[in-house]
This record gives sequence, C-alpha cells and structure tokens, in this order.
Amino acid sequence: MAPWNGWVEIRIGTGFRISRTLAILTTVRAIALSVLLLGSPPMLADETARTPEGFSERPDASPEFVDEDEDYAPRQQTYAFNPVQARNELKVGIYYTKKGSHKAAAGRYLEATRWDTNFGEAYWRLGMARERLGQPKEALEAYANYLAIEPRGKKASQIRTRAEKLRKSIASLPLAARDEQPGRVP
Repeated sequence: MAPWNGWVEIRIGTGFRISRTLAILTTVRAIALSVLLLGSPPMLADETARTPEGFSERPDASPEFVDEDEDYAPRQQTYAFNPVQARNELKVGIYYTKKGSHKAAAGRYLEATRWDTNFGEAYWRLGMARERLGQPKEALEAYANYLAIEPRGKKASQIRTRAEKLRKSIASLPLAARDEQPGRVP
C-alpha cells in the first residue's frame, strides 16, 4: 500500500478528476465571494430557511396534548376520514403507553379519534390513558364515546363498570373540583 500524500481523487461527472484540496479551495472561494457580495453567509441570510414550513416551536401551554418526545408540532391540522393514519396513531400511542408516557399516549389516541371518529379502540385507550393521568371527566367522556360506537363490543361490560366507578369518584369530589358550583354560570 502506498503512503498517503494528500492527493485524493474525486470524480465529478464522467471522468473529470480533481484533488480533494482543490475541491475544498473551490468551495471556500465560492462562500467567501458570496459573503463579500451578500454581506452574510448564504444560508443564514434568511431565517425562515432554518425552520421547515408548516411547523413552529412547541407551544408553552396548550390545551391539547403535545407529544413530549417530539420537537415540533404542526400549527393546525385538518382531519379527513383516514383509517390508516388512525391505526398508525394508535400504534404509536400503544408504544408510548408501554413506555409509561401516558400524556403522549393520550395525545396519540386523541389524534386517532380525529382521523377516524368511529374508532372504538382508540376511544377505549384514550379513556384508559386519561384515567391514569387523573382526568376522570375526560376518561368518562372517552368511555361514553366508545359505548356509543360499540355498545355490545368485547370491552363494553368492562368499560361500563369502569365508567360507573368514575361517576362515583367524580360525585365524591368537592364541588370546586367537580366544576359544578351552585350559582355559577359555565
């Protein structure tokens, strides 16, 4: 094997060869020329080029669930019937549940119900995740949606008993926690 002498051949196109050093110098010259003409490096002149279109930074406080493992969240999403996307969201939600990230899982289950409003399993899992997050009213709402879709489904009797327990636990909460204060207009 011959010793390295700093000359590395780079093929450009069909048969044209230049050294690595010459390629680097050519690139550096082009960047230096653009800095002289434009006043700033090429990619830093426009700040919007750094952020992908349609995405924004994660909101600080959002009423909806945002995946805690993802860097960006879409601004607004329009939903049409898409059972394939709903199934994919459900699979990711199941992964988050196994991981122990119930907030992220609830967000994925909620997305699945938006893609397919008749997806009973997504409502069931959304109810379970919200129950684990300590949100009994939202869990009860998800269970009610499941029972409206599949009143005789495999999990219907189990969900009815869970819903009854949740109703009893909500009824035992103080008035301020139940959000049913007398004389208060919602």
